[in-house]
Amino acid sequence: MARKNAAQKQAQREKEEQLARENPAEAERLEQEQAQKSKKQMHRKDKPWDVEGTDHWKVEPWQETDMNGPLLEESSFATLFAKYRETYLREIWGHVTAALEKHGIAATLDLVEGSMTVKTTRKTNDPYMILKARDLIKLLARSVPFPQAVKILEDGMDCDIIKIGNVIRNNERFVKRRQRILGPGGSTLKAIELLTQCYVLVQGNTVAAMGGHKGLKEVRKIVIDCMKNVHPIYHIKELMIKRELAKDPKLATENWDRFLPKFRKRRDKKRGPGAGADGATASGANEIPVNGEASTSAAAGAPAAGQPPAKKQKKEKKPYTPFPPAQQPSKIDLQLESGEYFLKPREKQQRDEAKRIAKQTQVTATRQEERQKAFVAPEEGAARATVGAVGDAKQKKKRQRDEDA
Repeated sequence: MARKNAAQKQAQREKEEQLARENPAEAERLEQEQAQKSKKQMHRKDKPWDVEGTDHWKVEPWQETDMNGPLLEESSFATLFAKYRETYLREIWGHVTAALEKHGIAATLDLVEGSMTVKTTRKTNDPYMILKARDLIKLLARSVPFPQAVKILEDGMDCDIIKIGNVIRNNERFVKRRQRILGPGGSTLKAIELLTQCYVLVQGNTVAAMGGHKGLKEVRKIVIDCMKNVHPIYHIKELMIKRELAKDPKLATENWDRFLPKFRKRRDKKRGPGAGADGATASGANEIPVNGEASTSAAAGAPAAGQPPAKKQKKEKKPYTPFPPAQQPSKIDLQLESGEYFLKPREKQQRDEAKRIAKQTQVTATRQEERQKAFVAPEEGAARATVGAVGDAKQKKKRQRDEDA
């Protein structure tokens, strides 16, 4: 925006002076409002829709009378699909065409090229419907079933295709972290769908999500963080707390940060058998709550309170010698010394078989000895004297004499 010249500034000053003479109270109010505004918002004028309670995200329903004539230009979008989707798309393409014809959108399926195309016609009465049709074919290409994908044509329903294939390079880690989104038996995915009010489908290198704009934002955050080694359970806990806080009208205008759990990475360095090569803790969880208890594995390996860390054992230095160590004999050298190198393949096989039989015989004999130990009678002590015998009476009299003395 061009700067104001001297004439415009002079006119603005004269206007303010005139307002101060005619209506001092209004001029003072405007001056106070301008002082409260930041430099960025100083020249911003109030809009008709800047009223309290206005939902700027609300989608107004489209009426056929809102557009007087047909579109002047044709818009089209195309997307490719995988080979395994060809059979399914051929079966449901009639339903796709019928659903798009209601909005004046033409659809084409090219099985030779492996692509789907949508374009506007002269019967199109909603200009935004071509973008909805583009999202429909994108969802069908990403293995979303048609009964679910066709809901994208409704107002207030959006979609997001999240690419997760390029977040991590290691294929094994990628598969494990992608499995975390699903959870055991799909329980984690079901919890995400219930809390965000979105449909989520994990397929290959992408995650397709359908729902409202707020839910899609949460789903994208959960998926990307999961691929960056942050477990979805932390976000699920946070969403559950927010869900309960939203029910209380008193907290509608307050900051919820004091109610939400704060997580930080646990990377305590320690010395001892539980530490890794770099000295980091071998904790199972990648994050723990700030005020919560540490994981069991971290607590087990840590030294007790008040005890000094274990000292490292220093290696004894060997005396320095300028001569290199003697070369160790190779496998062929050892075979030449023992004569094994000159044996024929048949003789080698016989020798290996004899070794195996000898080892097997030795193991069998050892096991037989262990089994026979169970049948050996234990050693018994001397027999106890019978009560009432002559020796027993003599011992009793002797004890009485000792006590009397």
